[in-house]
Amino acid sequence: MALKKFRPTTSSQRFKVISAFDDITTDVPEKSLIASKKRSGGRNNDGKMTLRYRGGGHKKRYRIIDFKRNKDGVPAKVKTIEYDPNRSARIALLVYADGEKRYILAPNGLKVGQTIESGNNVAPEIGNTLFLSEIPLGSNIHNIELKPGKGGQISRSAGNSAQLMSREGKFALIRMPSGESRMILLTCRATIGVVSNIEHNQEVSGKAGRSRWLGRRPRTRPVVMNPVDHPMGGGEGRASGGHPRSRKGLPAKGYRTRKPKNKSNKYIVERRKVKK
Repeated sequence: MALKKFRPTTSSQRFKVISAFDDITTDVPEKSLIASKKRSGGRNNDGKMTLRYRGGGHKKRYRIIDFKRNKDGVPAKVKTIEYDPNRSARIALLVYADGEKRYILAPNGLKVGQTIESGNNVAPEIGNTLFLSEIPLGSNIHNIELKPGKGGQISRSAGNSAQLMSREGKFALIRMPSGESRMILLTCRATIGVVSNIEHNQEVSGKAGRSRWLGRRPRTRPVVMNPVDHPMGGGEGRASGGHPRSRKGLPAKGYRTRKPKNKSNKYIVERRKVKK
């Protein structure tokens, strides 16, 4: 996967950096694995706008992704690597030995024609899904389950991965992409490797139009609003706006919202690092 830069022939081209899409092998999705996707445009069931700055954008079709990877003992061959408009990572189309087709999150380095598997006694190679009890310590993993059989919930975006640190009793200690260390049951599954499209965070849209294609409308800064519209609004001249707050008055930029009595706190060994 590579990035593509442009000559500054126009203002929007000057800082534009986008994916070269050289890892994509087809632009036609598997028809049996797509579904319609309804968008709200930020409106509720009464048609009232409850979330601002959303709307428009290119029409999308949802690709049904297999996050569970529970087809054990049946090898699958990678047929295509595809672009998915609903996520930052690439997806791969698998064709199993019995003829079934499924989409999965494509790990970095997965190639067309490669064979991957899931289940017990599977080699810990890129793209294979194993139980945490069988994955070698120190491995980079993604699409990690929090509850056995529920499907992967952790490390699913482009370039993300967690690391298996140790095992103790019936739990594995996982270092999350945020830096948090957390205990997860050994009966949960995870996929070997790092999620594809690792240079996604270096892309620069270059113009407002690309955000509109994604369904993002122009955002008004709170400090330029009136006091009736936002806690940071008002003031004479270019007032800074005071402490960063949301429209409802909740502190932003570092304010912790996790409940102190959250039941899952007992599984967190070390909290993520706080940016100062």
